[in-house]
Amino acid sequence: MVITHTCSGCATAVSGVCPRCWGQLQPARSGVAVPAAFSYEGVGRRLVVGLKYANARTVIRPMADRVGALVDPSSIDVVTWAPTSASRIHDRGFDQAEALAREVARNLGVPCRAMLRRARRDHAQTGRSRSERSFGPSFVARRMWRPQRVLVVDDVVTTGATLRAAASALRRAGAGEVRMVAAAATP
Repeated sequence: MVITHTCSGCATAVSGVCPRCWGQLQPARSGVAVPAAFSYEGVGRRLVVGLKYANARTVIRPMADRVGALVDPSSIDVVTWAPTSASRIHDRGFDQAEALAREVARNLGVPCRAMLRRARRDHAQTGRSRSERSFGPSFVARRMWRPQRVLVVDDVVTTGATLRAAASALRRAGAGEVRMVAAAATP
């Protein structure tokens, strides 16, 4: 049995993403509160949707390369992620933000740790209006015994509410500095 992989951007038979699709990614617009590797439109949207809903995990490594390029490794002690809801993890079989964060951490040469959990059964941000998204999920962070410089990774940033909630929980738990980054930003 031969298993083939296809590009999440255009369905060409490749492992990962074809160079043509990487070349078509639009940069995230400047001035966005959270740095992002690319814009969540066109090919960028197809890549993230493929990862989240079609189990296209072959995009994680090249996506993490682009995300990691936005970060100075000497400014980070640990990488974590904004965890998705338990129901989404159950449906997908994995947490895409965790997979991305682990690869980013590996690229940066820093540890990756689960430092956040959802405080309650939150609704997914997907499909919610902009005003509904402004109230992000609630997180509880693992207590830190010494201030750490934490990088929080997420797949898509729209309003920034999820990452702001994660950063707030980490600061309450003793983080010295919190930086945030995403693979894609909505235009």
